[in-house]
Amino acid sequence: MIITGGGTGIGRATAQQFATAGAGVLIVGRTAERLAETAMEHPHIRTFVADVAAPDAPTGIVAAALEAFGRIDALVNNAAITRPAPLGAIDRKVAEEQLATNLLAPVFLTQRALPHLEDGGTVVNVTSNPPHYGWPNNSRYGSTKVALDFLTNTWAVELAQHGIRVVSVAPGITATPVLSHAGFTDEQITAAGRELRARIPLGRIAQPKEIAWWIVNAVHPEAGYLTGTVVRVDGGLSAGG
Repeated sequence: MIITGGGTGIGRATAQQFATAGAGVLIVGRTAERLAETAMEHPHIRTFVADVAAPDAPTGIVAAALEAFGRIDALVNNAAITRPAPLGAIDRKVAEEQLATNLLAPVFLTQRALPHLEDGGTVVNVTSNPPHYGWPNNSRYGSTKVALDFLTNTWAVELAQHGIRVVSVAPGITATPVLSHAGFTDEQITAAGRELRARIPLGRIAQPKEIAWWIVNAVHPEAGYLTGTVVRVDGGLSAGG
């Protein structure tokens, strides 16, 4: 199987859970050192350094997975970047980078992997917020995640005849380094965490392993009747509005 964004956070936890269960996993990311940390002490994990947004990335990623394992049973589109900015301060180059990573990369990687997923393959899109409430400063990030949920629904219908299931797992606020990668200071991240916890009915931020559990189980054969749906794992955040 293939997991993008496997160097940290949810991608790392998902890869390690799959590997612990005995699955062969190819993790993809832009930083070799982070990928190596994920793979440490997990012989079932292989690494592949690539920017998923690059035009030639899908071909290289799929080829590496086939070389390593001879097959692709599942694809987890997890890689994403966030670059918060309000309308009026959105930079075109940054916006294009975000759209390429969060939305176009899953489209073209899934398309390239498609012939190897037939007869029982699963695609999991890791998304986020629901479409029915605003998220100030995150219009681009939120839009890409809502778009991925729409792709999940559409692909589930298109690909069912080929035996391929498509599911979104939509985490709520999770303890990952995504904000530090976006340039936030430790103080800003701590303040944001306090504000967000106050809005979550369960009163805490999720750990990556909690989200990974849902991704892993969505791929299991026992989940074989699950497709075209968004599994929200957000501590009640979306229910609370």
